[in-house]
Amino acid sequence: PASEAAEIASARSAAPAAVSSKAEILVLGAHGYTTVVHGSNGFVCFVQRSWAQDFDAPEFWNPRFRTPQCWNAAAVSSELPDYLERTQWVLAGVSKEEMLARTKAAWAAHEFGAPAPQSMVYLLSKDQYIKDSQTDAEPRWYPHVMFYVPATDDAKWGANVRRAPIFSTTSDAEPITTFFVVVPKWSDGSLGPYR
Repeated sequence: PASEAAEIASARSAAPAAVSSKAEILVLGAHGYTTVVHGSNGFVCFVQRSWAQDFDAPEFWNPRFRTPQCWNAAAVSSELPDYLERTQWVLAGVSKEEMLARTKAAWAAHEFGAPAPQSMVYLLSKDQYIKDSQTDAEPRWYPHVMFYVPATDDAKWGANVRRAPIFSTTSDAEPITTFFVVVPKWSDGSLGPYR
């Protein structure tokens, strides 16, 4: 496992320094995520793990999966508690099938809810590792920004259209659509691979 200093540096690399330098930083330990740096701008940066994906994702249990992220206050208040709860389930050894059942029950009981308006996330880190591939040696995707909204028709956003920089997915387990907007540069200012 990465040292705490390395985890902090990776988390900070998710967003432009002007944002991440003033953000709260969470680090994953044996008992879940803990705050190791207090912030002042409402953003929270951390390194997300594979179990944040949809339950049918092939990389759900990939131990190499890392996505440094920096969430704004709206996403922190409405969506981060769900991920932190799922992390607790993982650390307690709960099966994927049981986590899916608990997630659906939490939504039915209104314990989990829709993303707050303006929920967004920076994912501009070169440290991201999001896939294993036998045909592509590059485990990263693109520098991008995500927006969480209640489940919606992605076509109305112009997403998933050939040559458009907007992609989307809607979760099978949770009524949330995530939009991914590709941007040209990583957080260090270098150009990403998208042309």
